[in-house]
Amino acid sequence: MLSGISGSVEPDIAPDTFEVIGRILKARSGFTLDGYKDKCVKRRIHIRVRATHSPSPEAYGELLTRSTAEQDHLLRVLTIHVSHFFRNPPVFEKLGAEILPQLFEQRDQLRALSVGCAGGEEPYTLALLMKERFPAAIDAGRVTILGVDVDTAILEQAREGLYHPDRLAELPPGVLERWFAPEGSRYRLCRELREQVHFEHADLNHRQGWDPCDLILCRNVLIYFERERQETVLNGFADALSPGGYLVLGKAETLFGTARKRFRTICPVERIYRAL
Repeated sequence: MLSGISGSVEPDIAPDTFEVIGRILKARSGFTLDGYKDKCVKRRIHIRVRATHSPSPEAYGELLTRSTAEQDHLLRVLTIHVSHFFRNPPVFEKLGAEILPQLFEQRDQLRALSVGCAGGEEPYTLALLMKERFPAAIDAGRVTILGVDVDTAILEQAREGLYHPDRLAELPPGVLERWFAPEGSRYRLCRELREQVHFEHADLNHRQGWDPCDLILCRNVLIYFERERQETVLNGFADALSPGGYLVLGKAETLFGTARKRFRTICPVERIYRAL
């Protein structure tokens, strides 16, 4: 997922240079700039312009053409991942206390999707929450959790389940000791919970549909897309959710347009919606 970075206003990047950069990235990894807000993307490109001491965006474009290493650097900047376990704890408290009990009562199988899952912190948080509060459902094989992201490299890291302590700072008491093992200066999530989550590459610019779901978390991802693409993605979520399924957005996101008519607001503070 793309994440926000603040900074001073940079000189604009000429359309032809921006197009060249987009073509290079697509050829390198399949990642496209279509649908992302230009200002957001251009700020990140300027990070690499400065880092490579390129005298101009045009010169940087020429460097990018020659250097696959720089292409990889730019891709990492464009898909910066900032996440941690139990990010925004009230969301997971609401899920654990109200949403998940209802879903488990109504469904034999529960299918959850984490979009823009970065290093796996969010889908693994769901796995931890369910194992702690609904162990019988997990042990009976009633749960499927899928994490998707545009960055294939970060997904490989997610599968490893190895985290720096700063990603674990908001774990509830005792969770670290029960489910993580220290490895040097980091901690690895236990195999049982790692195997509970599956990971796939997905680009919201090109995703045509999703497998049926009961719960979708897509937090702080849509804000980096143009409004038209946001609406398309939200309607795609509505198509995928079973009747009565839930969608959780980020605090800076909300429903709008045609998608608004397809959900009922459950918790406006935590941006939790239920599919009609």
